[in-house]
Amino acid sequence: MRSVESANDLPDRFGAMFVKELRQNMRRASFVYPFLGIQILAIVALIIEFQSDSGYSYEKYTGMLNVVMLFNSGPFWIGVTVVCAIIMPLGGLVLMGQELEEGNHELLLLTKLNRWKVVRGKFFTLWGLCVLTFISLLPYVIVRYNVGAIEFVREIACSLSVIGLSAMMCAGAIGASSFKGLLARIGVIVLFMGSMMAGGSIPLVASANVGRSEGCGVFYHINAVCVVVCFTLLGLALARSRLRLVVHAYEVKPSYMVIGLLVFSPFVIGMATAMTGFWAGFVGLIGMGLVGLYADATPKAPAWVKPPAPNIPNSPPPMPGAAG
Repeated sequence: MRSVESANDLPDRFGAMFVKELRQNMRRASFVYPFLGIQILAIVALIIEFQSDSGYSYEKYTGMLNVVMLFNSGPFWIGVTVVCAIIMPLGGLVLMGQELEEGNHELLLLTKLNRWKVVRGKFFTLWGLCVLTFISLLPYVIVRYNVGAIEFVREIACSLSVIGLSAMMCAGAIGASSFKGLLARIGVIVLFMGSMMAGGSIPLVASANVGRSEGCGVFYHINAVCVVVCFTLLGLALARSRLRLVVHAYEVKPSYMVIGLLVFSPFVIGMATAMTGFWAGFVGLIGMGLVGLYADATPKAPAWVKPPAPNIPNSPPPMPGAAG
């Protein structure tokens, strides 16, 4: 018979890093207080909206990651965006510091966990808590829709915008948390947010203006999804680059390389947008995401290279022909 403790454990498919981070983050004040506070903010926002006669509508450019639409959709969505896409993700600015400053990352990398699994576990935990907080607000969304005659399509667009923004901010915060010192972390997160806003707004604004008759059409939403994927990968690549245990003398420091990608990403994305007639900026987004994904690949020895003999003191010399 399984014990009560083992019965309450998460399945192995979730991964050791995800389970570890989930148990720690569920107890943190950075999750508990915003989770409770946003419920109060949601109730206050609903009261304000129902007492106000002004309808919040932004029908022309209703689409994912349209920040103007999001902040013109009433107090409710403003509060949700601030908490779920800004405050809670910024709690990730302390996540990587625990592993790097105490040297825990060296022990983790001695196990079967690689750098991507460590970073990915932290990301899915932080982003999952943001999504969980957002899901807890769905009853308020339903109340707004039934009582306030809210537009269904715009509510879906606002929901996807909050989830996408929180994913990018979580990745950026985790990447910035891998740097030592508060000023360094602030500088990196500001750089990431600037690159994200510049690199994301170029293809979105261009594709929306080209298709004015239909507003935010198919190409706009393809660009929006690629913006989320690209900058999420760049943020996680920055965190992964800081976990590199050995950097060879002939190599560029991996974190410098990813920071350079953040600096030049808006230019590359803008060029790709212009070259595709302002429709397909997602080509540049996909390219930069792939560069960030494979830029800092850990060098591996070929399969035919045999490992060195163990250097054990007072060990007998190997027998002749044993290596063959």
